[in-house]
Amino acid sequence: MLKPLTGITVIEIEGLGPAPFCGQFLQELGAKVTLVKRPSKAPAMLVPPLFERGKEAITLDLKTDEGRTAVKTMIKNADCLIEGMRPGVMEKLGLGPSDVVADNPALIYGRITGWGQDGPLASAAGHDINYAALSGALWYSGQPGQPPLSSPSLLADIGGGALYLTIGILSALLHARATGEGQVIDAAMVDGSAHMMNLLLSLMPFGQLQETRGQSLLDGPHWYNSYTCADGEFITIGALEPQFYALLLDKLGLTDDEDFKAQMKAKSWPDLTGRLDRIFKTKTQAEWCALMEGTDICFAPVLSPMKAAQHPHMIARGVYTEEHGGLRAATAPRFSPLEVK
Repeated sequence: MLKPLTGITVIEIEGLGPAPFCGQFLQELGAKVTLVKRPSKAPAMLVPPLFERGKEAITLDLKTDEGRTAVKTMIKNADCLIEGMRPGVMEKLGLGPSDVVADNPALIYGRITGWGQDGPLASAAGHDINYAALSGALWYSGQPGQPPLSSPSLLADIGGGALYLTIGILSALLHARATGEGQVIDAAMVDGSAHMMNLLLSLMPFGQLQETRGQSLLDGPHWYNSYTCADGEFITIGALEPQFYALLLDKLGLTDDEDFKAQMKAKSWPDLTGRLDRIFKTKTQAEWCALMEGTDICFAPVLSPMKAAQHPHMIARGVYTEEHGGLRAATAPRFSPLEVK
């Protein structure tokens, strides 16, 4: 795969998951990433080995003059710095944006936190589930009447945090190349999580997004849900478009069933969900895959990462590889040269 960030240099101050993920992502895209580690042995969960892969590591004590001087020397020739400390910590170390701008006016200073650099909660601790909850992004996850379910680390930490920091860095790099002017990026996970809601929020003026859970276009319909199979495994259905919904009914032998003909009748969704629940429990996941996978029903089985790695589609695209006794997902997106045919 092409490495479009070859030649870009990044300094990453050791921190928790989202910052190392961003650093790793940039490294996978070709950037040279230098990880500044703490002198004491960090907990194993602080920077997993996967997130050190391909990075150059250097141990410095940023509480000493020698450590700070070394980082400032590195910053002079760097394109970007990433830090995930609580607001004000880098300033106390004498390494905040205003402390280093004179050495490198074109520096991209990437900051990632849960709550942001300012606001009433800025200094409070938190985790993915908290940022997703406050942003509104967790509200429609789960069944009506039940507590919302969080997809661990994906929604706020990675989706609303690390990926938004990555986009910010890439945008700022373009600006710096054009103007010589650096940027400070305030990537707050609560901000990114809220921003990702805009697709759903766009349904509100049309009455297709309700505050009451289970009554919105993508929250509650029998045709957009997950179901349990006869073997205790799970499948997902996303037959939103009328033609896809018609195909679902055809495959289930329900085309002539009057109850299922009014696809958008929200009042009937709970009862029809119950009926589909009973139907899907009559076959195993593998049997439903044989009947529906690869069709326009918009179907997929719910797989563990280990089983996903063995799925033919994932194998064909080389999505997962085994590494250090576990799994590693391939870099995305993929790049290839634009060639004239």
